[in-house]
Amino acid sequence: MDTQIITNPSDQELDMLARALRNSELVSIPTETVYGLGANGLDPEAMDKIYAAKGRPSDNPLILHVPNSESIKPLVTEVSNTAQLLMDTFWPGPLTITLPKSDLVPDRATGGLSRVALRCPDHPICRALLERTGVPVAAPSANISGRPSPTTAQDVYHDMKGRISYILDAGPCMIGVESTVVEVHDDKVIILRPGGITKAQLEAVVSTVEYDIALVNATTKPKAPGMKYTHYAPDAPMTVVVGSPERVASTFKELSKEIEGPIGCLVSHETYNLMKEDTRFIFHCFGNYGDALSLGHDFYKSLLYFNENHVTLILAEGVDDDGFGVAIMNRMEKASSHHIIYK
Repeated sequence: MDTQIITNPSDQELDMLARALRNSELVSIPTETVYGLGANGLDPEAMDKIYAAKGRPSDNPLILHVPNSESIKPLVTEVSNTAQLLMDTFWPGPLTITLPKSDLVPDRATGGLSRVALRCPDHPICRALLERTGVPVAAPSANISGRPSPTTAQDVYHDMKGRISYILDAGPCMIGVESTVVEVHDDKVIILRPGGITKAQLEAVVSTVEYDIALVNATTKPKAPGMKYTHYAPDAPMTVVVGSPERVASTFKELSKEIEGPIGCLVSHETYNLMKEDTRFIFHCFGNYGDALSLGHDFYKSLLYFNENHVTLILAEGVDDDGFGVAIMNRMEKASSHHIIYK
């Protein structure tokens, strides 16, 4: 299969991509979070193609992407006042809401669960395509399952060349980390997966917001897309260190003493200035110390960069586990197989 990259799409090209999606072909779509691997969300066979292309287990739920909140009506049996408030406040945006599914939604889309995950992306080209498609588009991240999520069309092409029909290239993703996934019960919101919308942002509009027990208890089965299996993993083993630039730099130097071969180092500018003379390290600087937004934007990109450079170890500087940092540290925890050091 030839994989065609389409950049700066014309109306005719968007119409062609919409037809491809309706006809159950796979199209990688840009969003503000990461690039998605899109398919007709009402066609089980199309979703089987997603699972095959990614090598993803078919009991892992998918997120259905829609152009607006009106589009969800045929897909759900009810929308509570709280769910509507969240959509009115955060859509379009990086918030996925799980709601009781209607019979129109195939079990393939939900991993056999009774709720369907829905999102309206904050990306004009993506929404223009969704409006033309006329069906919800199921779209997990457009990478081979277990690898870092793609934030550019080139990242998608690396993993999906020959596996999918089209890649819609709209440049780098603005956020770089997946959406927040929530479940709504009456007036209570449960965060199933941290992401682009923080707990504090949700609490500004809803009185009760809690984290799902699966986020803090490894023995509990997750209910959110992208949380059940190993994700975000680079090729090399990874250790995360959280602390001041001085403590991070000294810990990295200690951890690297016995390591042979190049070492990938994801650091702030402040930590880099303390380590830049050491030629053993291949550096990727994400921004200023403690800047969770910059780290989120660069995190997956840095892992893929280290993969390309065939490093033997990755040492990454973490951030405080609050605000947007919760989502970043969640991804770092998974990528490092929970190998995090606090100094």
